[in-house]
Amino acid sequence: MTETFTGSFTQQEPIPNEAVEAALAVLRHGRLHRYNVVPGELGETALLEQEFAAQMGAKYCLAVSSGGYALATALRAVGVQPGEPVLTNAFTLAPVPGAIASVGAKPVFVGVTENLTIDLEDLEAKLDQARVLMLSHMRGHLCDMDRLMQLCDAAGVVVIEDCAHTMGAAWRGQLSGRQGAIGCYSCQTYKHVNSGEGGLLVTDDDELAAKATMLSGSYMLYERHLAAPGPEVFERIKYTTPNVSGRMDNLRAAILRPQLRDLDRQVGRWNERYQAIEDGLRGTPGLTMVERPEAETYVGSSIQFLLLDWLPERIAEVISRCAGRGVELKWFGGAEPTGFTSRYDSWRYAESERMPASDRVLAGIMDMRVPLTFSLEDCQLIARIIRAEVGAVYQS
Repeated sequence: MTETFTGSFTQQEPIPNEAVEAALAVLRHGRLHRYNVVPGELGETALLEQEFAAQMGAKYCLAVSSGGYALATALRAVGVQPGEPVLTNAFTLAPVPGAIASVGAKPVFVGVTENLTIDLEDLEAKLDQARVLMLSHMRGHLCDMDRLMQLCDAAGVVVIEDCAHTMGAAWRGQLSGRQGAIGCYSCQTYKHVNSGEGGLLVTDDDELAAKATMLSGSYMLYERHLAAPGPEVFERIKYTTPNVSGRMDNLRAAILRPQLRDLDRQVGRWNERYQAIEDGLRGTPGLTMVERPEAETYVGSSIQFLLLDWLPERIAEVISRCAGRGVELKWFGGAEPTGFTSRYDSWRYAESERMPASDRVLAGIMDMRVPLTFSLEDCQLIARIIRAEVGAVYQS
């Protein structure tokens, strides 16, 4: 009998009871807006910022409406102007170049390696084209952050980290998002903590933190933030920083606080599942694994592998055969965007030059979510199905 998988690739775990109770408390008192507090009350959003800053070892944290909003806010805070070029990964998701376009700037794409990280040789060649790099740790893969920061620091390039897929990850023990000037995180349903939508921004820079807070729509209520600079910093920038409102609310913050306290345990559970799939796929004919560097502490909430130099119709056959057995694979090499998959040449609002070496990698990237609703047995079954179907198509 042919094995099939009957689970869901989009079903998340339930919100923990502690978070449900915290959300109910907010609903019962009705003070959802982050600045709507009674005398002496510390709002859920302010407490979330304080706790996440401590968790990340950062001086400042700002909670906002989405990860994409955090990215655009970071760009505004570092002073990116309309028409200005901003470096970013060719392999990323649409909200990253979208954030650059939202402030009127122009993405300049940097290539991708077979390890699915930014190509540091290509980056070095392009550092003279921009003063800001929006670095996407796409699908949770960290590049050599020591070398990247050396290159950018030497060139005077400011680094903004997109950590939507690396909350809880680290490079040589340093948490992702703490190497650049600003780290941005997503709390959307398919990320590592789930409030439906939401974003977090961390920095150690007084002025960047104050500008981001004003940009988010604090009006003159910045003293209600527990993880923000002192009032003297706001005095310097409050009349010259626009309000581009994108605040987080107390309901979502209440849902997130217990989840963040449990993040380390959840990372361990994700990695167990990732490793079960990885072990099952190793040695599959025609399939190239994405190797993780020893310096990287990763979060295996999704897994990628490469079908390098396969004809498009053969990749489509693998996807179809796996789907017929209940396994949902996404492909970044398709000619047209499908769902969330798209490539740098899909974003036609941004001019781009062909990058043949990167195009070869992008054409072969297969992607799969690994939700915590999967058991280890599920993961082993999924790996057997992928292995069988890739092997069958490859050998035919």
